[in-house]
Amino acid sequence: MVQDALAGAGYPQHVLVACSGGPDSLALAAVAAYFARRGHVDGRPVTVGAVIVDHQLQPGSAAVAAATARTLKDLGLAPVQVRTVEVAAAGMGPEAAAREARHTALEAAADEAGAAVILLGHTLDDQAEQVLLGLARGSGTRSLAGMRPSRGRLLRPFLGLRREDTLEICRVEGLDPWHDPSNTDPAYARSRTRVEVLPLLEEKLGPGVAESLARTAAILQLDADYLEEVANATFERLREPAGGGHARNDRTGIEQAGKGISLPEAALRDLAPAVRFRVIAKAAAAVGGQQPSYQRLLAAEALLRRHGSAGPVELPGSVSVYRLSLAQLEAEGQSAAAGVPREGARCGKLVFRPQRPSRK
Repeated sequence: MVQDALAGAGYPQHVLVACSGGPDSLALAAVAAYFARRGHVDGRPVTVGAVIVDHQLQPGSAAVAAATARTLKDLGLAPVQVRTVEVAAAGMGPEAAAREARHTALEAAADEAGAAVILLGHTLDDQAEQVLLGLARGSGTRSLAGMRPSRGRLLRPFLGLRREDTLEICRVEGLDPWHDPSNTDPAYARSRTRVEVLPLLEEKLGPGVAESLARTAAILQLDADYLEEVANATFERLREPAGGGHARNDRTGIEQAGKGISLPEAALRDLAPAVRFRVIAKAAAAVGGQQPSYQRLLAAEALLRRHGSAGPVELPGSVSVYRLSLAQLEAEGQSAAAGVPREGARCGKLVFRPQRPSRK
């Protein structure tokens, strides 16, 4: 699996293994070390290093990182880096904050080492847990598609392996993995999913639940990729500059900053809903917003059914979306959308602008 992943990545000359010392990433390091000792993959030269991220979230984490570094050096990986990070205490959940700090450290380590790819030890069990968590949150296609085998320079060659397989690799290689106590801590939703929910589903529905969830993710990745391509092309075709200046909304006390984006309402109405919602989300992101929740997307999309100027609807990341009627557009000196008949243009436009606090 590692060999196939590296071949798919174009046979990078230097590879980093992200290793926590746990059984999954340690098994991955042991497999990658095989290619490091040979010095090539399919006859292409390769060197393999490693990076350990110490999140400093548990007592003794520095000692675990140091012991893992020694094990990786004994396996023949070089260089081996230990990166200590500070996990943000506010602004997001602890798991998300740790993940963000870890990925930032991994990217920095790869830049420093000149590594084209970073190998991650996520398994089929991790993928199944990801899909279940997405279902519990009521997430969309992209979230239910789970983790990708490759994303940027991140590769996950073990997504087809079960966790018991990585334990067996460690046993055969004579490795003593570290078992993170947070993986069984019921305070974390992922840990509860791992220890309680998946075993219960296997018990009640029969074996193969994890494989079925991972297969669902693989299918949805294809669907999500297709919809993303269609939405990207549609957004680029429809987007228009919204004009300059600032317009204060008397009700909210917010000034709508210039440099916004508008979308012709008639064209939006003609889109399939799955594409329309994605185009609206992309317009919000294009002016600095964050991914809106489904409820916020519904609120923005509902402006298409209003008459006259309407809004604003506030979206995450300080973005405001509102509807401008044809009369208001003409008052602001904007023309109807190119290629849209005048009777269609009477539907107006949805305008997306970043907000800034009002100065009183």
